[in-house]
Amino acid sequence: MMGPTRNFLRPSFRTLHGYTCHARSWPFSSTSLGCFTGSFFSTLPPHPPLRTNGQQVKSILIVNKLRTKPVIDTIDSFLNHLRAQYPHVRVFHEDRIDIPQGVELWRPGEGAEKIDLVMTLGGDGTILHASSLFKVGAVPPVLSFSMGTLGFLLPFHVDDFAKALESVFQGKATVLYRMRLSCSFADQEGNIIGKKEEDWQVMNEVALHRGSSPHLNTIDAYVDGQHLTEAVSDGLIVSTPTGSTAYSLSAGGPIVHPSLSALVLTPICPRSLSFRPLVFPSSSSITLKIGDRSRAPAGVSMDGQASHVLNPGESVTVRASLHPIPCINRSSISDPALDAQGEGAGPGKEDDWVRDINNLLQYNATFRSKALLRHSRT
Repeated sequence: MMGPTRNFLRPSFRTLHGYTCHARSWPFSSTSLGCFTGSFFSTLPPHPPLRTNGQQVKSILIVNKLRTKPVIDTIDSFLNHLRAQYPHVRVFHEDRIDIPQGVELWRPGEGAEKIDLVMTLGGDGTILHASSLFKVGAVPPVLSFSMGTLGFLLPFHVDDFAKALESVFQGKATVLYRMRLSCSFADQEGNIIGKKEEDWQVMNEVALHRGSSPHLNTIDAYVDGQHLTEAVSDGLIVSTPTGSTAYSLSAGGPIVHPSLSALVLTPICPRSLSFRPLVFPSSSSITLKIGDRSRAPAGVSMDGQASHVLNPGESVTVRASLHPIPCINRSSISDPALDAQGEGAGPGKEDDWVRDINNLLQYNATFRSKALLRHSRT
């Protein structure tokens, strides 16, 4: 999956355009990470492929789903390979009861150990959890492995871990920056609830919903402070381009390429035939306020996790986060032999996303073409 990318780990690119990004891990270029605000975020010129510099990888954080037998075996194989091939690398694991042997404990928050690479083992939910561990500051590149299922956020099969690590340490890996959302809450008087640094960082979507209430929610939607509409519905979703293939898609929202910087507003079962999904630039802020006439409070879920219950007059404001998720692409390890034969794009050139909407979503596949998929789409 390729998006707006840049060679970010070479000193000559660190202060491109005169901006400097103070990242906690790898020295990202500010033009890639988004250390700026306003319309600049949406008007960056196209970038050449972003690549990693393996010499910077000194610490790896393992984030995995529940340690079943396959996960345990995979982590053991990974640790043995890492100690044999890259003995200088420190390996961390979040503080859980199922921590593997031979790794160091890592706790998020102020004073946390610096992480250069995050490796996830599991499903899409594992990546969402990894994202939630880095709520403040830049996020390290994420190398994601599928454990049984292949979703939109899982570019590598677990059997390819040695080859994928080699591409990272040799500086050949390419990265797609996946946009995140920053969310803050306000009470009936408009006062911010909590501290600024406690804003939620969301990778997929923020959803307001009626929960167990039998009544529809009444929600006033504002864009950049201007009233957009009063929505009477089961709820509203604000999603990222990455989240456009999750809950938003099920509610009838558009599919948006993850390299774009945009906010997608999608209604959930609206009481109107003319309430269509909308796409806004990433410079916009969207405020969803529970209307005074709403007969029920609204539950708020973020990336599938319940977070708040908003009563009439309370609101949530959603905007683009300054800290996206750098996800390493599957095309980073494309076969050079195939490239030489002209049967595919070189590393960092092939769009994994286009392949995924064909193979995973069966995009525009009629009953007849579904039967021919194995012949026409590989």
